Amino acid sequence: MNNNTCIIIYLQYSIKMNNRFKKIIPILIILASLAMSSFFFVSKKASSSESQVLAVKNDQVPIKTVIADEAVSQVRILFVGDMMFDRYIRKVSDRNGYDFSFRKVDALLKGNDLVVGNLEGPITDNKSVSIDSEMGESNNYIFTFDPKIAEVLSNKNIKLVNIGNNHIANFASSGIENTRKYLTKSGVVFFGDPEDADKRLAIKNIKNTKVAFINYNQFIFGAEQKTIADINNAKSLNADFIVLYTHWGKEFMTEPEDKMKILAHKFIDNGVDLIIGSHPHVVQPKEEYKGKLIYYSLGNFIFDQYFDPNTQKGLAVQVIMDLNDKKIFTKDFPIIMNNKGQTLQN
Repeated sequence: MNNNTCIIIYLQYSIKMNNRFKKIIPILIILASLAMSSFFFVSKKASSSESQVLAVKNDQVPIKTVIADEAVSQVRILFVGDMMFDRYIRKVSDRNGYDFSFRKVDALLKGNDLVVGNLEGPITDNKSVSIDSEMGESNNYIFTFDPKIAEVLSNKNIKLVNIGNNHIANFASSGIENTRKYLTKSGVVFFGDPEDADKRLAIKNIKNTKVAFINYNQFIFGAEQKTIADINNAKSLNADFIVLYTHWGKEFMTEPEDKMKILAHKFIDNGVDLIIGSHPHVVQPKEEYKGKLIYYSLGNFIFDQYFDPNTQKGLAVQVIMDLNDKKIFTKDFPIIMNNKGQTLQN
């Protein structure tokens, strides 16, 4: 066989093979597609199984879902004690800024739906008479707070304050009126007004939950009767929870008086769900009565009483209201005031 014959046979064979290959190509493409589909199906199934395992390890509920559910089903309110922004605290604030006293507890305050405290004096345009006074002098116990403090309270999430105390009238009725004006302008709601019956009670609607805040102020005439009337009013307004913030007791006593306990029990018998106490300037014990909690005194939150370790210590109480079963749980946060004029978590 010569070379030309070999070449002709090779070309004929190549043409036949190419024709056969062209017929096979569509089949190969179909088979490749099926193989790729199977691969992705298996991978997806494996990924899905892996996700299911992770879900089981996390109690079968994604973390984000848990947080979202809790945010919807719970109301978190932080209660703090006495806040006084005159005397040494005013000097420190003038020098370092009016938010200085709060800077170390920012996270504690802002991690709640609402913060409530006792505003131990009026907010007015009057000049301070206690700022340079000596301890024991009469002027040492007459307070007025700079109007700047109203906006600071709002910015720190303290958007509800009790004004039913023994210092709110230090600058008479005009001082109370100025306090209403500056708080309202800054978006801070108040309750316990000693001169306006309509403002003794405040109702906050949080997550479609009506929480009533009532004051008992032992320093006004007919305090007990007024408080019971306010409790009945809150019930008539269909409040879901009724909180009583008291200003009572004797200063610097670390135990509540028996008459305070009797009164606290009476208020709960009349429909109060929680009692938060102020005025003694020291922390007093808490008590459970008929399933309801009584904090007899939270002590100071911002104050310049550094003469005793007990007056430098306070308590912040986070109240968790479960909206599903209408129960209340609490968590206590000890705090301490240093002589620089700041409050810190202890």
